[in-house]
Amino acid sequence: MMDATSARAQTLIRSYDGPPMRIMEVCGTHTHEIFRLGLRNLLPPSVRLVSGPGCPVCVTPATYIDEAVWLALQKKAILCTFGDLVRVPGSKMSLAQARSVGADVRMTYSPLDAVAIAAAEPGREVVFLSVGFETTTPAECLAVLQAEERGVGNFSLLTANRTMPRAYDALAGSADAFLYPGHVCAITGTAVCEALTKKNISGVVAGFTAGELLVALATILTRCREGRAFFENCYPRVVTSQGNAAAQALVEKIMAPCDAEWRGLGRIAGSGLQLRPQYAQRDAHVRFAVPAMPAAGKTGCRCGEVLQGRREPPDCPLFGKACTPLHPVGACMVSSEGACAAHYQYGGMAREQ
Repeated sequence: MMDATSARAQTLIRSYDGPPMRIMEVCGTHTHEIFRLGLRNLLPPSVRLVSGPGCPVCVTPATYIDEAVWLALQKKAILCTFGDLVRVPGSKMSLAQARSVGADVRMTYSPLDAVAIAAAEPGREVVFLSVGFETTTPAECLAVLQAEERGVGNFSLLTANRTMPRAYDALAGSADAFLYPGHVCAITGTAVCEALTKKNISGVVAGFTAGELLVALATILTRCREGRAFFENCYPRVVTSQGNAAAQALVEKIMAPCDAEWRGLGRIAGSGLQLRPQYAQRDAHVRFAVPAMPAAGKTGCRCGEVLQGRREPPDCPLFGKACTPLHPVGACMVSSEGACAAHYQYGGMAREQ
């Protein structure tokens, strides 16, 4: 049964009669939950939801997969990774395909699991594929500290960590307002999003329940009438202004900002994280002198445009044809948080196949 706040938010959304609005779900979980809950059906025709780069697997370039494959096949390292990354295509093969020709690729639930594997197999190099935003980075930093404290010398990270603030700048103009990711803001706090209003970038922090998403969408449609940039925290039960100070301090100790390549967005200055010089031997790029990988050739995949909100997944000529969850061409179809996977699962394609 819908509570009074959610009912009022739904009424505000249905009755919206303002100017056309493009709202970007920066978080892949938001994209899937909005689809799953049927919230898109509540929106008037003038309001359009577009997906952004809120899935860390989706924004990781193919060259990173090539680096991981090189480590597994050329250096015989044990690769530990979260499951979503295994089937993401590289320029020549995915990690799953590399495993079929002898690569030792293991799915883990935590980077700490990789430290345990390294401790148990001291004769092998163990590399954890460190892909993620502010939410998962603290755990990867903790793994580095644990490896240091336990004297586990054969553990390292292949980093592809990303941070969101510079991405918001890069996406300015892609939407009229952002649905900011609640779990990222739980770590960073709201200061970054509040400061974006000075750059005329609007948005709200949203939770993940039906009621929280309804309130966030209604808040955007109400505040946009004011004619000026705005920010509101619609997830106060989890997100605070200061964020998680302990997690921030841990990341600051272990990692430093760097420029980073984002699939679809290109190179964004200061948007990545790399291990600080004192932890260089925990950095697989340094430890193994990983060579630069050539850019992947074109496949016809439109993931880059989807991640910028410039194209809907069904507009890609490969969507649901050459590219499906069983046979993905692009990362947005592989990841459980990817926009293409959401459109495929909830847009009727899965039933039609």
